[in-house]
Amino acid sequence: QVQLVESGGGLVQAGDSLRLSCVASERIYNVYSMGWFRQAPGQERELVGGINRSGGGTVYTDSVKGRTSIRMDKTKNTVYLQMDALKPEDTGTYSCAARLGGLIIRADSGYRYWGQGTQVTVSS
Repeated sequence: QVQLVESGGGLVQAGDSLRLSCVASERIYNVYSMGWFRQAPGQERELVGGINRSGGGTVYTDSVKGRTSIRMDKTKNTVYLQMDALKPEDTGTYSCAARLGGLIIRADSGYRYWGQGTQVTVSS
């Protein structure tokens, strides 16, 4: 089974940018669709964005559209989440997840494989 390791989180100020990385232990291109989720304290985990297994399709939650992008580097088995103009409400634990197949699913139950998560804290 694929193993996922996230990195790149930290403490930043509002307005800053951050790039999170998710490195997979095996090939993801044309195998797994990937999602980036976040969970804030006391809140449910939500999909921030996702990319399909070909890397050609992405989706984003409304609150991050226009300031967030996801891309896949198939040579490195890595998916990146680039977030700009960060806001305090972006604070949370960010996890990447993988699911076999070509669809990006918004529900976390649709993903079988998960990383351990990386903390992002945005101060005002």
